[in-house]
Formats: sequence, structure tokens, C-alpha cells
Amino acid sequence: MHDSPHTVARTDTPRIVIIGGGNAGLSVAGRLHRARAGDITVIEPRTRHVFAPLQSHIAGGAARASEAVRAQADVIPPGTRWLRDEVFTVDAPARRVHLVSGGHLDYDQLVVCAGLRMAWEQIPGLPEAMAAPNGISNYDYDLAAKASPVLRDLRSGTVVFTQPPEPASCGAAAQKPMYLACDWWRAIGVRDDLRVVFVAPDAVPFGIPAIDRELQRKLDEYGIEVHYSREVRSVDAEAQTITIGHGAAEETLAYDVLHAVPPQRAPEWIAGSGLAASDDPHGFVDVDPETLQHTRYPEIWSVGDAAAVATRRSGGAIRQQAKALVKNMTAVMAGRSPSARYAGYSVVPFTVSRGTVVFAEFDRQGRLQPTIPFWRSLYRERALSWIADRRVLPWVYWHLILRGRA
Repeated sequence: MHDSPHTVARTDTPRIVIIGGGNAGLSVAGRLHRARAGDITVIEPRTRHVFAPLQSHIAGGAARASEAVRAQADVIPPGTRWLRDEVFTVDAPARRVHLVSGGHLDYDQLVVCAGLRMAWEQIPGLPEAMAAPNGISNYDYDLAAKASPVLRDLRSGTVVFTQPPEPASCGAAAQKPMYLACDWWRAIGVRDDLRVVFVAPDAVPFGIPAIDRELQRKLDEYGIEVHYSREVRSVDAEAQTITIGHGAAEETLAYDVLHAVPPQRAPEWIAGSGLAASDDPHGFVDVDPETLQHTRYPEIWSVGDAAAVATRRSGGAIRQQAKALVKNMTAVMAGRSPSARYAGYSVVPFTVSRGTVVFAEFDRQGRLQPTIPFWRSLYRERALSWIADRRVLPWVYWHLILRGRA
């Protein structure tokens, strides 16, 4: 339900405020409601809720845009109040959230699930390039919908795909539309008429040897020209060029289509509120990466992309984080010590064709962590993983994860 911001009168029921109504915020809200933990308010300004992993399938022409979006009001878990507003700052010593509308909200427990901000403006010319007809991205719902016909109808020219440096929200997902498009172009017989360029920030496709071997095999199979260890320096939308570099070396590439993923950072109010570590250049919420409790404010917690969890950020990591957080918060509220531990599990499903996926599951040390422990080669390219990623996971997300049931 909708409410206008106001100060909640103090009651014996704990006041739990969750900042962010995405995957992380609603997963936690659903679990806390099921645990009867207290009065739960989710602060979220957006009126539409997007299942971000499907944006890669949309951009690559393997899903309809309508499949990835629902009204925010329809996905708020039962027993949860939705406050349609935005956070201006948090006064941690006073346990108060100040809102952009001018109101404020007091809390007993605060969960920061604010996600990452897409910092398009950090690369000169990138916002202008995305506004042009040939600028596309799977990191924005509207740009992903725009990407689908652009990539589908292309028959010749140069297409450049970029991957952002870490930290990023499932940054390597930038590769997914590239593989989907190449598979399509090969199927209709125009792949040889296209120059496909991939600009990668690291010296390898991902950073885990077993996964790198699978991805390099696909890069070679599709004949993709890879520029490793390169960052995007600037874009000229009018000239249709992108400048990439490494150290002092720079080169400029001409493009007909640019699929770009922006640098990403935590929302600025987190550091501005003193919730980040003073030496963290990215401004993430300074939590214990295992218990997910703030290192200085024990009543503040964080999961998802905004939290300093010392592992690669992904939607698939949130489920384990939310589980541990709710166990720990309810323990602390009952006067016990937090005992649940998040071990750093994360997952990136690489859609490498229109029917197969390389399913990368790993911990914060970069060791493979297959969901089915005895299936050590689960990461290899498989049709079974595609069914799980494309068909099963979206259903589970809408019906179970957002309600705190999975």
C-alpha cells in the first residue's frame, strides 16, 4: 500500500525500514514478514519492478520486454508497507532516514538494499551515444528493448560491445547479448559480414580459469575480436567512434552499433551518511561480509549490490545473503549474537547461444561452488542450464524469491 512520509509513533513492535524495493529489498522484506520480525516499510521510488537478468535475453532477441517488468505495487510482499519516496540521507546515530520529499522515518533496524547507480556520465559522450538510434545496452530496460530490433536487423558493419570494470552488478553479463546476437547472425548467414568487437577490462573474459576456458572457446567460435585489458575512455556519438585505452596507450574504433555498459557505483548518499568505510572509493555499505551487519552501527544491515560483501555482485548472490541477514537480524533482536554466515557464493549464467548457458557459480575466493555439489562440471556449456536460466528462474523470482520463499 502507499503512504505519505511521516514519523511513526514508537510502539513495542520493532520498526524495520528497508531502503530499496529491488530483488534484495523485497527478498529481505518477504523473509522478515514470514519471520514476524516487526513492522516493515520498503522505501522505493520506482513504480515498475524489472527482473534485470532478463534484460540480456531481451537485448539478444530471446525474450519479450514485457516478460521482465511488473508494477511495483504488485510485487510488494504481503504485510509490507511501500513508501514511494527516495532517500536523501541516513542519520545513523539518531536512527532516522531523511527522505527527498522532506519527510523522515525512524527505525529500530535498517536494511540498505539500494543497489548500484549506473554512472553513464563518467564516460564522456556515453549518454549522448546511448540516446542515438545505434546506442544500446542490456543494463537499462528501455535500452535493452531498443537493442533487440537493432541487433536483429543488422546485416553488416561493426558492432562494439563493452564490459564495465568491477565493481559492477553482474558486470560480465555484458557478454550475454553479444553471444546471442552472434548466434543469430550465424544462423541467418550474415556473421561473416559483421565485425564484432569486445572491449574487456581484464586480461581474461571472467577471471576463473575453468569459466575463462569455456568463454574463450565461444569467443573463438564466433570469431569475436577481443581487446583485453582495455577501458572505455570516451565516445563520440556524432562521429560514431569509441576511444579505448590501457595506461598511456589509446586507440579509437569506429562503430555502426555500440552496446555499452556503464561504470557503476554505490548511491552517493551512502558515503555521505557515513555508512561506507572511509577508505572505500566506491562508497559501499561497510558491513561484515559474512554476517552482513554494519561494522559500526549494529542496527544497520545491507545485502545486494550496495553492500561491501567481498565477492562479485550478482542477483543470484542475494538469496544466500538475504537468508543469512534475516537469521542474524532476528537473533540480534532477540538478544543473541549473529551466527549465520554468508560464504560469498555468487553466480553468473552466461547465455552463450540461443539454447545453451555456461553456469558460473563460485565463492569469494574464486573457487567453483556448484549448486549440486557432486556435479563438478556443472559450469560447462549446457542446454539444461539454459532452461534453468531462461524458463525456471524467472518464475521462481516472481513467485518465490520476492515473497521470501526461496
